[in-house]
Formats: sequence, C-alpha cells, structure tokens
Amino acid sequence: MALQLQLPRPPPLRLAAVRLPSPAAPARGASASATALRARAGGVAFSLQTNVRLLKPNRRVRRSRDPYYDLDEDEDDEDQEFEEEDDDEGYDSDDDMSGLEYPGVLYSNSPRAPSKRPGLQTPLIKENWEGRQPKTRDKYGSPEKIKSLHPRSKVGRSSPDLMNMDSEVDLKNESISRSLFQKLQEEYDFDDKWLPLVDYLCTFGLKESHFTYIYERHMACFQISQASAEERLAFLLNAGVKSKDMKRILVRQPQILEYTLSNLKSHVDFLVSIGVPSTRIGQVISSAPSMFSYSVEQSLKPTVRYLIEEVGIEESDVGKVVQLSPQILVQKIDSAWKSRSLFLSKELGAPKDSIVKMVTKHPQLLHYSIEDGILPRINFLRSIGMRNSDILKVLTSLTQVLSLSLEGNLKPKYLYLVNDLKNNVQALTKYPMYLSLSLDQRIRPRHRFLVSLKKAPKGPFPLSSFVPTDECFCQRWAGTSLEKYHTFRQSLLLTGFAEKSGRKTLVSRR
Repeated sequence: MALQLQLPRPPPLRLAAVRLPSPAAPARGASASATALRARAGGVAFSLQTNVRLLKPNRRVRRSRDPYYDLDEDEDDEDQEFEEEDDDEGYDSDDDMSGLEYPGVLYSNSPRAPSKRPGLQTPLIKENWEGRQPKTRDKYGSPEKIKSLHPRSKVGRSSPDLMNMDSEVDLKNESISRSLFQKLQEEYDFDDKWLPLVDYLCTFGLKESHFTYIYERHMACFQISQASAEERLAFLLNAGVKSKDMKRILVRQPQILEYTLSNLKSHVDFLVSIGVPSTRIGQVISSAPSMFSYSVEQSLKPTVRYLIEEVGIEESDVGKVVQLSPQILVQKIDSAWKSRSLFLSKELGAPKDSIVKMVTKHPQLLHYSIEDGILPRINFLRSIGMRNSDILKVLTSLTQVLSLSLEGNLKPKYLYLVNDLKNNVQALTKYPMYLSLSLDQRIRPRHRFLVSLKKAPKGPFPLSSFVPTDECFCQRWAGTSLEKYHTFRQSLLLTGFAEKSGRKTLVSRR
C-alpha cells in the first residue's frame, strides 16, 4: 500500500493589508479591476493589518536604560518568548510571498504536526540516529563534515592546549546537536537533510522547544539549505541585529529564513530612507521582524504616507517615530489613530496638534487600549484633583505617563509627593517629569540626602531638584561630593531592600 503524506491544513483567510500577491496565487479580497480603479483614482492605500498586541497597561515602555527613570526598557524573559505568539499568528496566509525562496509553499499552522507519540499514526517512519544508513552518517554525521559546516577561525590558537580545548568544545557541541536532532526525529519525523540547518541554528541558542514550535507553525522553513539560511542571517547581523536577539526573531518570524536577500535588503533600504540611523536598524528589525512579510511599496510606504498626510507627523520625525515604536509599521494605523484621536478630543478636549505631539513623542500611544490603559490613568489624574486642561498639559509634555503602572508607580509617587515632599497636585503640571523619575533611585535618595544634611528647603520640597544630573545636584543643592551622595544612596537602597526582604519572609512564614 502506498504511503500517503498528510498535509497540514492551510491557515484561515483573514482581511489584511494590501500585499504583493504570490506569483502562483490569485489576488485576495476585491477584484483586480476594482483595485486598479482605486489606484487610478489616486487613493492612498495603507496597511490594515497588525502583528502587534495591545501593550499591557502596566507595562513599562522602551524609553531609557537609565535606572533613574521608570521608563526603561522592559526586557523579555527567555521563558516568555512564546507569549509573543499572537504577534504574527493568524496572518501567515496574507504574508507577502514575493520575497520567499519558494513562494508557492503554504505554511503549516495546524495545532499539532504529525507526531510519533504512542497511539498516533504517522505517514512516514524514520529510523533513529543509530539506525541510519552509513551514507547518511558519512554525509552529515562525521565530525569533519559538521566542522566544515561551521568553519571557526584559528587565529591566535597556536598552543596545543588551546587546540585540544577547541576540539573538545566542537565535539561537545556536535554531541548536543546530534542528540537534539535525534529527539526531533523521534517526535516529529525530521528529515535527515535538515540536520545541517538545525545544527547551524543551534549556534544561536535555539532549543528543542523552539524547533518544535517553528515546525508546527512553519514547517516549510526547514526546506531551506543551511548555506542559504546562513547567508540571510549574516545579512541581518551585518545590518545591526545582535546575535543574542536572533533566537527571538527566528521564533517570532521563522519564515524570515525563506525571504530572499533582495527582499531583506529592500526593507533595510526602506528604513534608511525614512531616516532610521544605521546604528538603530538592528533594533527596529529585532522589535518588528514581521515587517519583512509586508510589501515595501504596497504596505510600508503607504503607512508612512498615512502618518505624514493623515496623522500630521512631520516627515523629518518619521524615522524617530519608527525607532520609538517599530510596530507602528505593521499596525492598523488608520483605526488606531482615528479611535484614539477621537477619544482624546472628546474626553479632554485635546486639539489635533496636541495629539500629534503625543504620538510623535510616544507613538506607543497608538498601541494602548483605551478602556484598560488610557482611560484608567486619566481617571486617576482626575481623582487627585487635576482638571482636564491640567491632564492635557501633563500628557502633551509627558505622554509616557499612560504607560506607567497605577499601583506600582503613579500612586506611590503621588503619595510621596503630598506626604513626604509636602507638595500639592498643581506641582505636577509644572514638573510632570516627576512622574517619570524613579522613586527608589532618584526621588527618595535626593530628598532624604538633603534632609540628612539639613539642607532641605522649608515648605514644599522643590521638584526642580530632581531634574538635574547627580553631578549638578551635588554641586547646586547638596554642596557635597558626588561620591558622598552615591554612598548615601547605596546605603539607602540596601536598607530598603533588606526591609522588603524581611517583610516577604514574614509573610511567607505566616
């Protein structure tokens, strides 16, 4: 009986942005003639697709790595990589396939690919590693062949000890890769010819769970040769992508292995053309790798035109906006802008130019949920006595307030403002930056340092003392050395940490 190969179910069709169609696939949505009429009419097409989740209301945004600010980047934990699954999932059928090496291949989006688990039938049965034919072992299994896949530089390694150590590392890596591939074969029927690619991707830290995840979503990626994958990833690394970020990119957007070099280069050239500095290209790619699945001409450029012509962002600011929020390129920009501008104009009476300033300074505003993110923070500012005009002034000056946690950030800072600094809420309209500064790293240490020196001004504590750098603060306000202040702050931080740890210990014992 002939064996039949069970193909994965194609993903469901969805409404999507205007994309470059596959050479082998008919156009989706409206008819070609209707599309042509709209094009001749001069209408601007823009992306209606999004690969980005609404940001969590209490999630800090990418703003600064300075510990004195509460707007520092929220690093993603390695165990949370798969939480980004919704970023791209469900849009595979609408991806621009013009840059794929095999544009006619459909991706697997099935809940579970064929498995060798007990009780499940598999269409093809492969022998395990030990049972492979000698020809296969000679082709991929020998240390010499695996070493040839990843030539390593031996410059400066003339010592026999170093050479032996390098050989031991090679053998260990080979053993790990071989063991992992054997597991993948037993579980998912991985083909022998996929070993070089798997072995190469292991150099970026991909583990068994990553390979199975990629296999279930985009099995066609494994049809790419190791040489082609290495060529494409090398291009991304040269463009500025950090090696440590490559694992996350491959998990979120595995079909990036299939895009041709010309496709990758056209997208990088597009980022340069809108004003993204070459030093930030890698960061933009790492934050929004799904950008490569969108057509530059039919999706990305119209999105930028929409930001300039409809939203009102200055052309010179577009590059900065994309750096602050790369996801804006793959977002439903029209609906996001219209809903949030309408809400702010009705809720606060915000004029368009103020809203444009907010988006330019903090484009993440277009990602935030109105009901769960923006409105609760506006209501909090109202609850502490701010009028709509005051709130509008604060948000225009510091839109990042909308990204701060209510319980863990805004409320503690407000309580410290009125109880310890003896200020009122009106002080925030003059110094809204106070809300962006770290309570533990800057506000409390400076306040208590001046109190300890008996140099704290009488009455309301001046919020302007929190704005300058540590050097300026010590010279102008404390009149002491920078070293003395840093010693005091470190002692204060250690005391606070000990108190928090003690409280946690007492709670756990109960």
